[in-house]
Amino acid sequence: MPKLDEDKLHTGGCLCGAVRYQVEGPLRGVVNCHCSECTRLNGHFGPHSKAPKAMVKMLRDDGLAWYQITAKASRGFCRECGTGLFWDHADQDAYGIVAGSLDQPTGLQTIGHIFVAEKSDFYEITDGLPQFEGSSDGQLVGDYR
Repeated sequence: MPKLDEDKLHTGGCLCGAVRYQVEGPLRGVVNCHCSECTRLNGHFGPHSKAPKAMVKMLRDDGLAWYQITAKASRGFCRECGTGLFWDHADQDAYGIVAGSLDQPTGLQTIGHIFVAEKSDFYEITDGLPQFEGSSDGQLVGDYR
């Protein structure tokens, strides 16, 4: 597992530039979410990193909008270009960050798969990484609750 870099500054944003953000400190490795919501939003699984909310700073949020997915979860996206950016759960003090919205190089690695019980039938998971039928419940390295 790669070492978490406490001093790392990560930046990211949407396709059109109406949303830009930075994360001061380490990001959790990428977790691929195979839930039905991520599949509908992404057309495939949702690759997410994660960081404490206090570490995420908006640099430009002209286009930032939030869509309430469930009573406790919202998705942050750009209302101009549609880029998915964040996942926010009311019971967590961290944002899920769509890995593809991060500027390269990220230095991140995929560390596991969640909600595999809801996985689409048009692909297989063959990378040998940990799989969870539902949530990982904080069992993956660097997961913020």
